[in-house]
Amino acid sequence: MTKASQGRGELTPMESRILRAAVKLFAEKGFDATTVQEVVAAAEVTKGALYHYFDSKDDLLYEIYHSLIGVQTADLDAIIAQDLGAKETVRAILMNLVVSTAARIDETAVFVREMHKLNSERMAAFRADRRRYQNTFRDVIAKAQAAGEFSALVPADTSVLIALGVVNQLPNWYRPDGPKSPEQLGAEIADFVLAALAT
Repeated sequence: MTKASQGRGELTPMESRILRAAVKLFAEKGFDATTVQEVVAAAEVTKGALYHYFDSKDDLLYEIYHSLIGVQTADLDAIIAQDLGAKETVRAILMNLVVSTAARIDETAVFVREMHKLNSERMAAFRADRRRYQNTFRDVIAKAQAAGEFSALVPADTSVLIALGVVNQLPNWYRPDGPKSPEQLGAEIADFVLAALAT
């Protein structure tokens, strides 16, 4: 857990400013070629301010992802708490995933490209975050399959991996100025997944 992540969800304006600078530099130069001093200069903060929130460059890279998955996980929990029907829940989850990922497409693209540079501790934290989200989503589908609301032809865990795989590819092809809005793409992806789950 980074200093930025300890005990709270939302980032401060200073943390967001530092992360925006890091995203821009990691996108332009790559993680390895970017120095902490360059991030400090781009963010127009002191090195002391950066180290107040982040222990290292690894922390910056991890937090680029963690700040997004943190929001998405909170949204996931809120959607499930609404106790909608299974179809409505899956649709809301996928819509939220697509719209929130598209809103931070640069951060997602940088993290996907550079995440293999994380040290073992940060990689383990990343996998735990991702596993928690996947397991919660899987349980929604598994419960609906057990109740006969969804087809059980494809196991719930496979269904979730396919659905998330589509969303995870957004950085490769989504463009903010493209012909379809995130909401439209989210609806189409949800329609596709729900058609596959139909009894």
